[in-house]
Amino acid sequence: MVSASELEELARRAEVDGTAPRVGAIIDRAGQVLLLERHDSGPRKAPLKLPGATVKRGESLGEALVRGVREETGLVVTEISHHVGDFDYLSPDARPVRRLHFAVTVAAFEPIHLSAHARYVWAPLDGELAVTSSIRAILGAYRNLADH
Repeated sequence: MVSASELEELARRAEVDGTAPRVGAIIDRAGQVLLLERHDSGPRKAPLKLPGATVKRGESLGEALVRGVREETGLVVTEISHHVGDFDYLSPDARPVRRLHFAVTVAAFEPIHLSAHARYVWAPLDGELAVTSSIRAILGAYRNLADH
């Protein structure tokens, strides 16, 4: 289980590095991970994403993670079990962002109620996932963690 002090240190490092923290949740159902599909209006299909949220001012990483999963899927996080990894990128308005990813346990895998996405899929971790290379690396790290 990830401790409050670990979460605080990750948030502090993001702040020191000048990055805005975002959180992503890996929800594993017997080797399948929950991925969300954005509403697509362009000619190219957007990659699938993990549920998550932008951390609001005054909110802890854990609070943001629980809120983001609840808001995007309706699922209730009961435990943050592992910090899996993170990556930095520039937001569309060119601000540095750090996306921190955590394996979580949820009270139940259904029902899923989407608020801002077109659909969801339970995708096998050992399959070819339609995600960005950064998310693919995070899921690879998670797979390695789960194997040990």
